[in-house]
Amino acid sequence: MKNLLSIIAIGFCSTAYAQNYTAISPRDSKQEIVNKAAHITPSPRQLRWQQLEFTAFFHFGMNTFTNQEWGNGKEDPKLFNPTQLNASQWVRTSKQAGIKQVIITAKHHDGFCLWPSKYTEHSVKNSPWKNGQGDVVKEVAEACHAQGVGFGIYLSPWDRNNPDYGDTEKYNAYFMNQLTELLSNYGRVDEVWFDGANGESPNGKKPVYHFEEWYSLIRKLQPGAVIAIMGPDVRWVGTESGYGRLSEWSVVPIDKQANASTAQNSQKDIAFAPKGDMTGDDLGSRDKIGNAQALAWYPAETDVSIRPGWFYHEAEDDKVKSPEKLLDIYYSSVGRNSVLLLNIPPDKRGLINEHDQKNILEWKNIINRTFKNNLVKGARISSENGINTAALAKGSLDNYWTTKGRDTSSVIQITLSKPQTFDVLCLKENITIGQRIEKFSFEYFNGTNWEQAAEGTTVGAKRLIRFNAITAQKVRLKILASRLNPTLTTLGLYKQFTGN
Repeated sequence: MKNLLSIIAIGFCSTAYAQNYTAISPRDSKQEIVNKAAHITPSPRQLRWQQLEFTAFFHFGMNTFTNQEWGNGKEDPKLFNPTQLNASQWVRTSKQAGIKQVIITAKHHDGFCLWPSKYTEHSVKNSPWKNGQGDVVKEVAEACHAQGVGFGIYLSPWDRNNPDYGDTEKYNAYFMNQLTELLSNYGRVDEVWFDGANGESPNGKKPVYHFEEWYSLIRKLQPGAVIAIMGPDVRWVGTESGYGRLSEWSVVPIDKQANASTAQNSQKDIAFAPKGDMTGDDLGSRDKIGNAQALAWYPAETDVSIRPGWFYHEAEDDKVKSPEKLLDIYYSSVGRNSVLLLNIPPDKRGLINEHDQKNILEWKNIINRTFKNNLVKGARISSENGINTAALAKGSLDNYWTTKGRDTSSVIQITLSKPQTFDVLCLKENITIGQRIEKFSFEYFNGTNWEQAAEGTTVGAKRLIRFNAITAQKVRLKILASRLNPTLTTLGLYKQFTGN
């Protein structure tokens, strides 16, 4: 689907959201760097995005009708003709699955536009669909706004149809014109998603993308939108498998050149050219931040398709990921401090296919049944050096547990009203304060001794850990290391629903 992140585009806020970015001085001690990292928090747009938990991609376009994944830009627009296109069905199905925001592929690498762009003939306006009067982007946007679902756009930087691709200045002007159309004519846009695709034109040239200009335009026209992947607000987790890192830090090192613009752009978003690879196994540990030039809140998105391909192919109808596989992905993405982006490609009719629909709704049912009842509610909770233990069963950014003084470790003990069986632990930090927890363990009392059931490193927005089912009345969470006072908004115990 994408030629992602041999480079990475980053742009970060200064004074306007001062806490989501900080410079590191050569004079800073290791502990001072850790303290700085612990105080970095998400911008309002990043916080809203991170609380979505999982979102959807709609890969739909010319490739749907040519049975391809990457088109060559030479396709006849007359091939595009969905007979039953119903964007409301796409959004409704997503919403029923618990998805809170969707992204439409307004233009993929073949350059075919799902809206009647004034700047190209390679678009729906020259297709037989609705006699050339249709606009897929408009229908998706209106369905999202009507159903209370976030709306996002994907605009491929690579365009295999445009004759100016390869000419840096001409192509960037074209791209800015199309971006302006998408950001001006469809109401609120909540996310703009770029990948790193930058193929050669027929003459062997590649344009240099003017990322800073793109970012400035987005901030001007849609200031609430997060800019994802090749952008300053959200980064790619590094794999399209749906599985995130076991230790996922939202605070990561960035290049210090971001500082250069701070003074003159004190009330603006800082942006600089794509640079650096952020797909490694460890991005934010003490070892990594100890050598940083600057640090920023730059959370991860984990993307995966419900099918082997990103566009619909009839031959893959029997290869749709099962509810059980989707559940494993959920635990390994949302449950690892990441937002899951699940691709659900509409079929040639213009509908979410029955196979996909069935599996995602069964998946959502398992999640609903599993997390319906937090066994910690009504339990007796104690923490010798803790403050506000009652908040742990309520889950709120405005009401959270933390420690007294400067304590960076703690033990939270829970006595349930009676012995209960459980196999899932849920933890959430108050990320509006920062991401701080570095190591924890979870134990249960077997009647004689305390035994460890699970352990982990980072928590962040949400951490879910599964383990072999345990029946116990007393459990405890031991926070073993934290960058500053740890915080928790949620401590949950659940029994995985299996249908039995």
